[in-house]
Amino acid sequence: MGYDIVVPSLGWQLNSIQGSLSATLLAIALYLFGSYFSNPLRKYPGPFLARFTNLWRLYHVNQGSFHLVVDDLHKKYGPIVQIGPNVIDVDYPELIKTVFNTKGDWKKTESVRGSSALIEGHIVYNLFSEINVEKHAQEKKPIAKYYSPNGVAPLEPHMDKMITQFCDELEKRFMPKKPFDICDWIGYYTWDVVGNVTFSEPLGYLAKGSDFDGTLGNAEKALDYFSIITCIPWLDRWLDKNPLVHIGPPGFGGITGISINRLIARYQGTDTAFHSASTPDYLDKFIEAKTANPTTVNDNQIVSWLMINMIAGADTTAATLRTALYYSLRNPAIWSRLRAEIASAGLTNPSSPVPYRAARPLPYLDAIIRESLRILPGVSLGLERYVPPGGAILPTGDTLPQDTILSFNPYILCRNRGVYGDDADVFRPERWLRAEGETEDAFAGRLRAMNDADLSFGGGSRICIGKHMALMQAYKVIATLVGKYEIELEDPKREWKVVNSWFPRQTGVVVRMEKRK
Repeated sequence: MGYDIVVPSLGWQLNSIQGSLSATLLAIALYLFGSYFSNPLRKYPGPFLARFTNLWRLYHVNQGSFHLVVDDLHKKYGPIVQIGPNVIDVDYPELIKTVFNTKGDWKKTESVRGSSALIEGHIVYNLFSEINVEKHAQEKKPIAKYYSPNGVAPLEPHMDKMITQFCDELEKRFMPKKPFDICDWIGYYTWDVVGNVTFSEPLGYLAKGSDFDGTLGNAEKALDYFSIITCIPWLDRWLDKNPLVHIGPPGFGGITGISINRLIARYQGTDTAFHSASTPDYLDKFIEAKTANPTTVNDNQIVSWLMINMIAGADTTAATLRTALYYSLRNPAIWSRLRAEIASAGLTNPSSPVPYRAARPLPYLDAIIRESLRILPGVSLGLERYVPPGGAILPTGDTLPQDTILSFNPYILCRNRGVYGDDADVFRPERWLRAEGETEDAFAGRLRAMNDADLSFGGGSRICIGKHMALMQAYKVIATLVGKYEIELEDPKREWKVVNSWFPRQTGVVVRMEKRK
């Protein structure tokens, strides 16, 4: 009798659950197919799953090679590829000036908000993560002059101090000809120089020869997190910015803590052992901006400015330096020509870091820096913008509706064959120089096209504020290393490893060095 009662009841429950599940799956299927057939982007080619969900993109970004995946898609499908339900990646350099302008009508998407910080329960946005055009302009205006070429020039002594220490550590630890991965040490240098130009105090990685406090490792994890959270931005509210329980990998909290501690020390006057008012740093400038703008600048704003220096100032510069050395050393003709140019400029065996004014005019060094930024831009994931009200017309004549997301990946645009030629995948600095037999007008036109396609530092009103500081270091460091040392790859056939985590991270450039004869 017990079975007669229980079994029919259980069967009814199972049938009910199966019916509910079937109805749910049917509803989801109808929603997906309805969304697909009503989506104006469905006519554009791309991976099947990307038409329905951003999880396809998240998966590939998490693998650290999304730039290669998108490059293959463009080679297969052409200049328009759908990479999300509402996202298309475009390889149209002619659109850059329209989209990345100074009017701000093409607004940033929420994808960048994961790089903000949670301070005392409040989300503090920075110059990169602030998507409100008016607030971004208000935040940038008090400090923009400090990042201009004239504003960066007084910081050169801070850079020289770190370049000197960089060279001293390499000589002490690895010369003559002890193999080491120079990628690691470039990272230690760039983080220390950011500390020195920002706080007049290096963070200590060169001296210790390691990530002794775990900050660099945590920063890498934070960028890994940020790169994948750009695909589904609303998740950040539940993970890194959850005010109740922090879920997920470390965010930018460590960098926030360093910034807050240095600000407090400056206010209390406890950092006089390394800070001198005669050689001002960025923290001095930020406090100066607060004094000049007391109604719009507070300490949270200063912390936000400090964070953008820390987050963006080290890894992008490191990526450019690693790229320049790796590709130059792998090509004997490039390396020999660079060494000869440094020697002819009288910069062999410099007693101190090469001055920027001496390095910047060198045409082949300039070509190598430009080509390094092209072949592997400091940001090699998509820079997203919303189509403004009224829609937008593509070069194909198609009209995109308002709020469609256009993704511009600098890695893709810097390989556009219409601009850079059939050898766009090849590291060739000579493309930035006037070719034999080429007229001045032809070279000027070719150079203009390459410059117009360059998004290595972004563009328009949202161009990277630290561009001039990064470039100054690139010219100085490469000129100094080439002038002072004989450098060779331990294994010229060994390829490096690149993980694209918003900023590309390179490892595996093992070199041997000795003082230049």
